[in-house]
Amino acid sequence: MDTIQKAVLIGHTLIALLIIVLVLLQRGKGADAGAAFGAGASGTVFGARGSGSFFSRATAVCATAFFVSSLTLAYLSSQNSSAPSSSVVEDASAVEESLEELAPEMPAIDSGDESAGDLPEDAADMPALEDSGEEPDDGSGS
Repeated sequence: MDTIQKAVLIGHTLIALLIIVLVLLQRGKGADAGAAFGAGASGTVFGARGSGSFFSRATAVCATAFFVSSLTLAYLSSQNSSAPSSSVVEDASAVEESLEELAPEMPAIDSGDESAGDLPEDAADMPALEDSGEEPDDGSGS
């Protein structure tokens, strides 16, 4: 990542944090009803209506700067020539070729193979297991 892109990214992060702070400092719509009756108008730095317009304008300016820095970052990352250009399809074919080299080709199992004829068709044809007289272990440890 080059220095211009790093500088824009740092500025982008600072603008995002400033927007968060400005939004949290703003009053909600319900606060205007209290200010109309004189509640808290004398305790503000900007006056009864000044803080609302100041924070609104500052938020709009920061939002515009945020969008511009987002577009700038997108442009700079698209112009980055140090990243190799490859597609997902090319990467998938390379992985497939490497897997073919690692695993030899397995012979296909055919249902008409003579070795498959030795297996029983169903469970009734299977020979019974010898009973050793011991109870099976249920895993309880007792």
